[in-house]
Amino acid sequence: MNLSELKPAPGSKKNRKRVGRGTGSGHGKTATRGTKGQNSRSGGGVRPGFEGGQMPIQRRVPKRGFSNARYKTEYAVVNVADLERFEAGSVVNIATLREAGLVKAVKDGVKILGNGELSKSLTVQANAFSKSAEEKITAAGGKAEVV
Repeated sequence: MNLSELKPAPGSKKNRKRVGRGTGSGHGKTATRGTKGQNSRSGGGVRPGFEGGQMPIQRRVPKRGFSNARYKTEYAVVNVADLERFEAGSVVNIATLREAGLVKAVKDGVKILGNGELSKSLTVQANAFSKSAEEKITAAGGKAEVV
């Protein structure tokens, strides 16, 4: 068997339907939309969840319980590998992370995660640290300070 003899499985390759390309194509004139009605018009159709005027299911079903999603703390995350760009012995805080372009929006604070390796001794000041990040920073001879 050669590469030149390979063929796709029968029925796996299908030409796309080109609509609105003249009456001779079989998909011309109304372009498979039918005649008249909401779906035949440009911009026609209904929004997601619309049930023809019937009360939609998301409004029929009772809303119960409590969701904490509104109140969860959302951190801007920085990996340990990203801290490699700073000079050894320097203090890395939220302001320096923003200047370096590692943090754009400081939501509820900055959290340092342990992805990657760190070879320099740095004093890192952030709102939160993962356990592995804290271990890697201290192993490199630095300090992890919670602000």
